[in-house]
Amino acid sequence: PGPAPLALAAAGAVFGVRRSLPFLMGILLGLAVAISGAALGLNVLFEAFPEAVFVMQLVGAAYLLFIAFKIATAPVISPGLETGEYAPTFVHGFVLNLMNPKAYAAFVAIFSQFLLPTVPKAWAFALTGVLCFLVALVVDVVWLCLGGLMRPLFTRPQSARVLRLLLAVLMLVSVAWVIWQ
Repeated sequence: PGPAPLALAAAGAVFGVRRSLPFLMGILLGLAVAISGAALGLNVLFEAFPEAVFVMQLVGAAYLLFIAFKIATAPVISPGLETGEYAPTFVHGFVLNLMNPKAYAAFVAIFSQFLLPTVPKAWAFALTGVLCFLVALVVDVVWLCLGGLMRPLFTRPQSARVLRLLLAVLMLVSVAWVIWQ
């Protein structure tokens, strides 16, 4: 999984599914922007200005560091921790996928190699994008719910710290791997 599913699993585990729904909605909107950008030829822009890809990767990596930090340093779940003040927001999710280089790379590859065989070509791009979005919607909801299922583990301070750090590190490793590629 990439940074978005891992962030959703961590948010679901630390903050619960309900309080993480705005984060999920932001991730999905950011994904829609990434799909649209790839469909509209963002790869042409990136080929013309390769330094833009590098800058986007750096900004995206820094932002994912911020999200990983929020997850790693969130307080242990307790009966008094119901305000959700630490939970990632809609804006956090939107920016996460807006700056997620893996999302753009995946959709540029899909649109250049695996378009649905539909005429006219605009329909092929649109239907392929919608299908990809629907798959991502299901996958992201599953990751959020899997995180929610891990939530009871986060009520024990020692296991909570280890699991939060593990999820944060996995997010960072997935980002590093994408950038390395």
